[in-house]
Amino acid sequence: MTDRIYYTEPSCRSFEATVIRIGERDGRSIVVLDRTAFYPTSGGQPFDTGQLGSVAVVDTIDEGDEVIHVLSGPMTAGASVHGEIEWTRRFDHMQQHTGQHVLSAAFDRLFENRTTSFHMGTEVSTIDLAREAAASDIDRAVEEANRVVWEDREVSVRFVSADEAARLPLRKEPVREGTLRLVEIKDFDLSACGGTHVQRTGAIGMIAVTSAERFRGGSRLTFVCGGRALRAFRDYRDAVSGAVRVMSVLPHELPSAIERAQLESKELRKTVTRLQGMLAGHEAARILAETPVSERGVIVAALDGWDAAGIKAIASALTTQSGVGATLISTGNPKAVVVARSQDVAIDANKTLRTLLERFGGRGGGRPDLAQGAGLNGKIDDILAAARAVLIRGG
Repeated sequence: MTDRIYYTEPSCRSFEATVIRIGERDGRSIVVLDRTAFYPTSGGQPFDTGQLGSVAVVDTIDEGDEVIHVLSGPMTAGASVHGEIEWTRRFDHMQQHTGQHVLSAAFDRLFENRTTSFHMGTEVSTIDLAREAAASDIDRAVEEANRVVWEDREVSVRFVSADEAARLPLRKEPVREGTLRLVEIKDFDLSACGGTHVQRTGAIGMIAVTSAERFRGGSRLTFVCGGRALRAFRDYRDAVSGAVRVMSVLPHELPSAIERAQLESKELRKTVTRLQGMLAGHEAARILAETPVSERGVIVAALDGWDAAGIKAIASALTTQSGVGATLISTGNPKAVVVARSQDVAIDANKTLRTLLERFGGRGGGRPDLAQGAGLNGKIDDILAAARAVLIRGG
């Protein structure tokens, strides 16, 4: 059995221990210690990393009564070792986990909206609420949570029996039986939890909800605390500053400016499509005029300044003439391709396209008389040469 130091001393950064068992898992050395401050993945909180002597701890796993330490190198059974927790990672996890308790308690106390699950990622964390939360409710809960953070309330840990726990105002029913570890945020929250937490709420720094979405009849909130909140602010600051500079507007004018730009872009795309449709017939006529009648069964061309819809329109215009088999490619990135044939030509346009996609990548499909794709990678001349060879073979 491993004595778990983190249960009673979550701020412990270093410790002494003895290796009581060694082994191997998935090609890596593992050890079990008589005592450890390394937290294993559990309850939504990721594992700790750090050092055991000169050997790195790359993973920590909870296996019943034992904590498994996955190492970068071997160790000797019975050896005495000095453990060092990678503190930046641990403290970040402590900020997020304690922040989650405060945020979940705020929703519970203000709106009786329970947290059904919690996940801590490497950049952000999430909680799932039982009911959908309105934007105004989220703002109120975040304000309440940060009030508790800034009041720097005590965070304490104690152990109780199941009978004792049954008489206490726990925020949610515990899922474990037997002796329970309770984490209490003074006069605000009391929850059964095995995770690591800061000793006072002030160490959380700040709690910020960055997004919310509907999820399984409730709401999923993405949030950040402490150092993550600072990094998130910097990211948003840089994004807003860049957008303000590009759009030449004030920050509060960004939403309407972006909406105007989207509408203008949509109208421009419509105009381009309309003009390309008008020009497609002229471009097809030019290509036919430059191609001897005897060679119209193998028309291969790269067209500059045309998008996928444009080259499809040209291909369709070409194949209104008899005896035409054509492969047209746009020169922009990603490269688009259209293969088309007249009704009296025997090539299979879809088969021809698949041959090109197999060689140059991309995706697409179609019918024997018309097929189109996009995302081809390669030099234009190589794609054109391959298309010509396939058309000559008859698709």
